[in-house]
Formats: sequence, C-alpha cells, structure tokens
Amino acid sequence: MRSLSCMIFATALLLNGPPLAATSSVRIGGPFTLTGSDGTTVTDQTYRGRWLLVFFGYTSCPDVCPTTLFEIATALQKLGPDAAKLQPIFITVDPQRDTRQVLEEYTRSFDQRIVGLTGTSDQIAAAAQEYGAYYVRRHTGSAREDYLIAHSSYLYLMNPRGQFVRGVDAGTSADRLAEMLRELMAQ
Repeated sequence: MRSLSCMIFATALLLNGPPLAATSSVRIGGPFTLTGSDGTTVTDQTYRGRWLLVFFGYTSCPDVCPTTLFEIATALQKLGPDAAKLQPIFITVDPQRDTRQVLEEYTRSFDQRIVGLTGTSDQIAAAAQEYGAYYVRRHTGSAREDYLIAHSSYLYLMNPRGQFVRGVDAGTSADRLAEMLRELMAQ
C-alpha cells in the first residue's frame, strides 16, 4: 500500500509542477509488452521515434475515458500535419471485457489514429506499474460482470526516446492539449 501511495504522490507532484526534464529522479514509463487490436505484439520499442500520449482506461467507463478520448481526437485534428509525430495509445485496464475487437471499435469511434492495447491481467498490471497508473475493480452488483473500475486519469507524454516529458490531466481541453503538444514536440 505504501508503494501505491508513493506512486500516486509522485505522479501528483509531476502533474502539478512545471514540465520536468526526462532525467527526473522519478521514473515514469518503461518496458511493456501488450497486444494491439489487430493481434500484433506491441512493446515500448514499437513506436520509438514518435511522441507517445499514453492513457489507461476501459471501454465501459461511463465518463472520463470517452471524454478524454474525444479531447485527444479533437486535439489530433487541431494539430494537423504535426499529428503524424504523435501516437496516442489507450491501454485497457479491463482485459476481461475489452477484447481486441471491442478495443478496436471503441478507439476507432474517436479517431483511427488512437491505438488500443490489451494483454493479460499481469501484462497490464506491469505496464500500469511502469507508468504509476492506478486502477481497481469496484463491484456494483451481485453478478460477476457488475463492476466499474476506478482508475487514474492522466495522460503520459513520452518523447521519441521513450522518456517521460509531462503528465497531463485528462480534463484538459483539446485546444490546450493541442497547443501544449505542438509546443513540446517543437523543442
């Protein structure tokens, strides 16, 4: 429990402070192996050379996830040709319900450039740990499938070398997100 509290505290400090250099003593991001909606194996090396915008969530999320993905899709449109430098990634925290097909339909309903990733429960837990992402299943009824997932709602911006650049609150508007991404990607 203490390590979880430390991760949440460190993430909050990073997100509320000014942009930090990737050489910060707090490490966010790291190796992962997951599965794309097309069945391909995706690792942290797959998109090396591109900026990554990583978000953990799930397709049955009632509010934060669809709103955030809508803002990301709108920011991609606002970025125009600069959007080609960026790869948005949506990592499910609900592999039981979020099959590859469900993820593909869901992410493409916002923008075909958003990649949905899944994996085993252990693979997802390992990726979430690397990013300091939090999630926990909360049962809402007596049936096995009656649950929601409480989860952190941060976007993690990684540079083309795979280093953490900045955390962004999921409530950030598309205009602000596009402006910030354009500015950071130009550096």
